[in-house]
Amino acid sequence: MKFNYQTREHAIEKLQDRTLDLLIIGGGITGAGVALQAAASGLETGLIEMQDFAEGTSSRSTKLVHGGIRYLKNFDVEVVADTVGERAVVQQIAPHVPKPDPMLMPIYDEEGSTFSMFRLKVAMNLYDSLAGINANSEFANTMLTKEEVLEHQPNLKQEGLLGGGQYLDFNNSDIRLVVENIKRANQDGALIASRVKAVDYTFDDNGKVNGVVAEDLLNGKKFEINARYVINTTGPWSDKTRNLNKPEHPIEMMRPTKGVHLVIDRSKLEVSQPIYFDSGYNDGRMIFVIPREKKTYFGTTDTDYHGDFEHPTVTQADVDYLLKAVNNRFPKANITLDDIESSWAGLRPLIAGNAASDYNGGDNGKISDDSFNGLIDTVQSYLKKDKTRDDVEKAITNLQGSLSEKELSPSEVSRGSSLEQDDNGLITLAGGKITDYRKMAAGAMELIIKLLAENYDRHYQLINSKTYPVSGGEINPNDIESAFDAYAQMGVTRGLEREDAYYLASFFGSNAPQVYAYVDKVPAVEGMSLAETVMLFYSLDNECVLTPNDYFLRRTNYMLFMRDKMDRLIDPVLNIMQEYFGWSDEEKQNHMDHLQKALYDNDLIALKEHKKA
Repeated sequence: MKFNYQTREHAIEKLQDRTLDLLIIGGGITGAGVALQAAASGLETGLIEMQDFAEGTSSRSTKLVHGGIRYLKNFDVEVVADTVGERAVVQQIAPHVPKPDPMLMPIYDEEGSTFSMFRLKVAMNLYDSLAGINANSEFANTMLTKEEVLEHQPNLKQEGLLGGGQYLDFNNSDIRLVVENIKRANQDGALIASRVKAVDYTFDDNGKVNGVVAEDLLNGKKFEINARYVINTTGPWSDKTRNLNKPEHPIEMMRPTKGVHLVIDRSKLEVSQPIYFDSGYNDGRMIFVIPREKKTYFGTTDTDYHGDFEHPTVTQADVDYLLKAVNNRFPKANITLDDIESSWAGLRPLIAGNAASDYNGGDNGKISDDSFNGLIDTVQSYLKKDKTRDDVEKAITNLQGSLSEKELSPSEVSRGSSLEQDDNGLITLAGGKITDYRKMAAGAMELIIKLLAENYDRHYQLINSKTYPVSGGEINPNDIESAFDAYAQMGVTRGLEREDAYYLASFFGSNAPQVYAYVDKVPAVEGMSLAETVMLFYSLDNECVLTPNDYFLRRTNYMLFMRDKMDRLIDPVLNIMQEYFGWSDEEKQNHMDHLQKALYDNDLIALKEHKKA
């Protein structure tokens, strides 16, 4: 089913001529997950997003589907239990998106270390238990001596290195996960429109929200959308969206933090697998260094954010922090600002006041062996269903020592989620992590279906979202490599190079045959390979690409991880898009200007020019 600029126009028309069961505000991963489940369950569903899908936050993560071992430094067992469970679900419903990529964690003898060797072993064993990883599995955690760590990663700093561990984690394409959920919701009948902003609410005679006033940001036209229920899934914007109608007592629940990632060529720092280590600043933070697409990227910073939510930027302080930390762990790398090819800054939709662990930080105090063993016994009993989560929480509470500081730093605010319905009927689903998106959406849908039955006599059966695949996900999750190989062979028979065909298969999953079909539909384009051409046309027709930025930054990896290949594609891509959309020369130039501005920020040109001045 097509999903392009024409279906967007069609959706906007239909949004105005009916009363929806559910209108979703926000097209990041949370809203996308709700849209998929609502549409698949038969609800009259609409979704509006003021930017491109995932543009605000969900395309700016560390790009991992975490098991969440970091949470165990504060013994946040419930978060880990939920996270590893949901990670397994995401593997089932989107098998072409997350892929196993074991994580290496070196341990150094230095002040402020998050894990000692003993604490790491306990955490990894607990992690594997929660994840259901058998001790005999190839993915079971392993403790490593100093020498073994250096065999895995010879260029790591040797001074103070005690050893380390390796445990299962997964890489992820955050934007692909969003887009594939959105595409499935569209296929199932949801009315979806990007670049449409909610500017106010409409209310019934009882003062309950019964829709929104929306603005089409492409033409400035305003229109109303009527809905029995409206759900706010706008991430860091959650408070702003709840307070659109300027209530007397505005709600302030969110505490956004900013995270930054930097990309360099693999030749500057080659790592064989993802690596996770203490920053070395004795600040409780940890840093990822991750290989991808012949590049290496690293992050993240973690600071409170009060600036422009739509355009968080990478500052010199962010760069200095990360370069010092990475160069300290890899002494021969000598990475400088000039080596950075791409970058991104994103906001985390954290909920203020949650006293649990997040990405980084945490003052755990000294925990005794007896306390460790007691907690582990309780968790094992919980996994056997002999004890409840309340028992686990009590075991955590009774640990000897401090598990969190009284005043939370930005990196200690919980990744927990919140589902609330305000007095005016507006539902808000906020917080959480990408890995937990499906479970969050399921919880919200249970509430919405209950409300529709009670208040409108409209009855729906919620789908089993643990087994309902996203678009492209109709692949056996237990044998994805065979599926990719089979799809790749189909591409080869269409005339594609095998490497290109395999890449497209692993990128688009079970939609790969639709991508290959464009070989016979589109003409050869000067300056573009056959694979690049069919990928572009498929994305224009089926992934609602509206601008060059959408394509280069959020439908493909060109801007972030293939920056050195991108420049030669700019002119042919814009020429094709001009013809496809019917842009005038002036409109085409405007899009070129916006793309150049995005590249200026992505490439950190301002920081590099300031350095030279």
